[in-house]
Amino acid sequence: MKSTSSSKLRSNSLERCSRHIRQQRTRLYIIWRCTVLLLCWHD
Repeated sequence: MKSTSSSKLRSNSLERCSRHIRQQRTRLYIIWRCTVLLLCWHD
């Protein structure tokens, strides 16, 4: 019983961490795209 609750907690924290990483990747991708567009637009 105790092990299942701890594994569930661990998976929940992993899910939260992966969601955070995904958000960070999305933000970085958007910033990168904007930078590329700006650089291309200046040319």
